[in-house]
Amino acid sequence: MKTILLIEDDEVLRENTAELLELSSYKVITASNGKMGVEMTKNSLPDIIVCDIMMPELDGYGVLEELSKSPKTKHIPFIFLSAKTEQQDVRKGMNLGADDYITKPFNETDLISAIESRLAKAAIVKETRNSIEEPVSGNKEDDLRTLNDLKNFLDDNGETIHYTEGQNIYKQGEHSNAIFLIAKGIVKCHSLDEKGKELITALYKEDDLFGYTSFIQNIPYQESATAIKETTLVSVSKNILKDVLVNNHEVTLELIQLLTDNLFHVKEQLLQMAYGSVNQKTAQTIIKFSEKLNRKPDEPIRISRNDLASVAGIATETLIRTMTLFKKQGLIEIEGRNIKILDIERLKEIY
Repeated sequence: MKTILLIEDDEVLRENTAELLELSSYKVITASNGKMGVEMTKNSLPDIIVCDIMMPELDGYGVLEELSKSPKTKHIPFIFLSAKTEQQDVRKGMNLGADDYITKPFNETDLISAIESRLAKAAIVKETRNSIEEPVSGNKEDDLRTLNDLKNFLDDNGETIHYTEGQNIYKQGEHSNAIFLIAKGIVKCHSLDEKGKELITALYKEDDLFGYTSFIQNIPYQESATAIKETTLVSVSKNILKDVLVNNHEVTLELIQLLTDNLFHVKEQLLQMAYGSVNQKTAQTIIKFSEKLNRKPDEPIRISRNDLASVAGIATETLIRTMTLFKKQGLIEIEGRNIKILDIERLKEIY
């Protein structure tokens, strides 16, 4: 039976939540303030901690910071439970190392689901989590075998960062000291030509890696990266990744294959831009955005005309005229920034 430490200063909520968790077959110990919660954690070493933020003696942020100082408690899964819903509050908690953030009022399903998920994750990555305390080079060569293993490693050892729609992640020319895994959202990488026109070089969706300008040289980013919509990233330093690749050869080969595939797609895009007609470029770009945004063909996508034109490699005015033509032909529907594909087969036939 797994043990949960519930740290909550509201007596009624604490007792009700404890009863709910016990009925779900968990052993529950409780603390009425943060200071008491820290002591109980050190004495009992629970399997997971559910902690309020606003409390006397020591708030939830303080509890998490205090526990992160000890090797015995720093890896215990930690879930914030709070009425604070502002983005900066959530970001602060996640940046401190919290595993999840549940807002009050909450329902039983959300809480139990979060606990089960974090306990399962803790069990799966038990070995790799030790790399936070020890050099990554201490890992056995066969610890990480696949690209998915690498992504799990990054997810468990990286810093979680949140970006709003349109916010820059990094700019061309800045020092490239990290790579990124997309936990949620869409990111575009882009650069400017000699005339100042933006060219989108790549689109990345959830579970994609990006930002790998160089793994061994300290060269600047060769392009900029921007969140197309609200996005959550996991950031890991290049030094950590370098050690992982040195000691996990199978993952290195998979990453090389990923880079090879990316280069192939870039080559295809350049050929399309060079030789494809305006109609072909526009049709291909609309479908590409639809796929990257994880939408079904008949679901609308919200994307700026500038981004569409940039990926297609045509002027914005030309793209708008072509889209108007597609609308008249019954291929797409346009309402503001929303685009809905009405006939994907005919759209595919164009290119």
